[in-house]
Amino acid sequence: MKKGFYLLSAAILAFVFTSCSKPMGALDPSYFNTTPNPLEAVGGKVNATITGKFPEKYFDKKTVVEVTPVLKTSTGQEYKSTPVLFQGEKVQGNNQQIAYKAGGTASINASFDYVPDLAKSELFLEFKATRGNKTYTIPSVKVADGVIATSTLASADGDNIDAPIINDKFQRIIKEKHDANIMFLIQQANIRKNELKKDDLISLVKKIQEAKDDQNLKVAGFDLNSYASPDGGVKLNTKLSEQREKNTSTYIKKELKKLKTSLDVNANFTAQDWEGFQQLMSSSNIQDKEVILRVLSMYSDPEQREHEIRNLSAAFKNIAKDILPQLRRSKLQLTLDLIGKSDEEITKLAQENAKALNVEELLYAATLTNDNSKKAAIYQSAIDQYPSDIRGYNNLGTVKFNQGEYAEASRLFAKALAIDSKSAEANYNAGIAALAQGETAKAQQYLGNAGNVGGDKLNQALGIIYIQQGDFAKAKSSLGNAASNNAALTQILTKDYSAARATLNNVKKPNGETAYLQAILGARTNDRQLVYDGMRKAVASSKKWASRATTDAEFAKYLTDSDFQNIIK
Repeated sequence: MKKGFYLLSAAILAFVFTSCSKPMGALDPSYFNTTPNPLEAVGGKVNATITGKFPEKYFDKKTVVEVTPVLKTSTGQEYKSTPVLFQGEKVQGNNQQIAYKAGGTASINASFDYVPDLAKSELFLEFKATRGNKTYTIPSVKVADGVIATSTLASADGDNIDAPIINDKFQRIIKEKHDANIMFLIQQANIRKNELKKDDLISLVKKIQEAKDDQNLKVAGFDLNSYASPDGGVKLNTKLSEQREKNTSTYIKKELKKLKTSLDVNANFTAQDWEGFQQLMSSSNIQDKEVILRVLSMYSDPEQREHEIRNLSAAFKNIAKDILPQLRRSKLQLTLDLIGKSDEEITKLAQENAKALNVEELLYAATLTNDNSKKAAIYQSAIDQYPSDIRGYNNLGTVKFNQGEYAEASRLFAKALAIDSKSAEANYNAGIAALAQGETAKAQQYLGNAGNVGGDKLNQALGIIYIQQGDFAKAKSSLGNAASNNAALTQILTKDYSAARATLNNVKKPNGETAYLQAILGARTNDRQLVYDGMRKAVASSKKWASRATTDAEFAKYLTDSDFQNIIK
């Protein structure tokens, strides 16, 4: 690796140091150094710094030397960086001057936009010397090998990034509550006829009948609670509330008998309904309301409470008129279980008659299968039947994303965001779909609107962006302790090899990239067996890894290894 480094240095030296009165020959690179060598792709760029020292009596006083770093690929393509000019002492100009007698130091910064063709390439320096009207070309000199492109393995697909669906709200059993109140006059427990004609009570009785006739309705509970208002004393109110409970229970039993059904009625009575009193007072506009509420908190004895409240004569008149009558009651509450379709029924209807399902049932049906084609068909039905519901578009997009159809996934996520631009899931999914297509700026915009999508999903996606931007420290922090390919990649890029080994061993769903990263780790830690084992698994998963290995600078010293060649051939 140093040899290439030196070639670069020498190229500059020989050119600069040779008399410009005649063509100059090949140069010795040993005076120069290139960092890094081999070159490396970081944040979409390949940067190199070439430094060296010009010895005494080499640089002609009247010569200008143009030095151009050039990456030459195995396919014959050439990529040039910005030229750098050096000038002798007698040249009028603003370029770096090199003294003839004392010599001097030189630094050349080279920068290239990374493209896959650069994976197998070499860095050369090309020279052009000008003295007066004469220009000479000096033979180019190789100064570095290139390009390690391991950072480009950061990806938004595979086992570590998932596109989340927006969940359905399907409930197999939906609880319905139906309430009715039978009101009583002060100090009375008899049920008045007009109370039995109230809509809420008639409706409740009808619901009992429906539950009897409908196999999808089941009574889950029937509660009866009778009360007396907290005036008149505890003894009186206890007897009064108890009688109200008995009379109401008798009425309910008669109604159940008419319906030819029976129910377990959970019947109770409360002598003085202080809890109800407090609730009604809190929501009222009665004068001295705060004082009365303070009395309730200060005294627990019911007799003391009533005495203190009666002392507020002006307020008590309003209480007696507006609050207490509402507490003299029997409260009936019927709880029904509405039993939905079975999984088998929903699955069959989703395939044969999707229109028979409501949107929640349809979206739920997609969760009952692991077949992506069936999922896609169900979500498409949801889109067709409920085009204004964001979930059909988003959830179909997740299927397409997981199948690697990123462009189609992006189209569907855009449709979802047109319905709800603030959806965290749709923004996140649009972000990772853009990321999978190399659209980093667009991905950042979407992810910035993703908010909290649950778990550590956002940090994992941002970690990929940080890798692509070349900020490996921030990527490592964002990815944290995730057992993922991207986390292991970051650890390799930051040379935390022991952590990378542990991470790769713990990836839940190892794939070809997992194995390829293990091979890279083996190459960097001189673990030849890990190189072989990792590469065998990678190639077995996909031939694309064999193709990459043939140009991957990580395996430069293995390309002449017969065992390695047999694996990737």
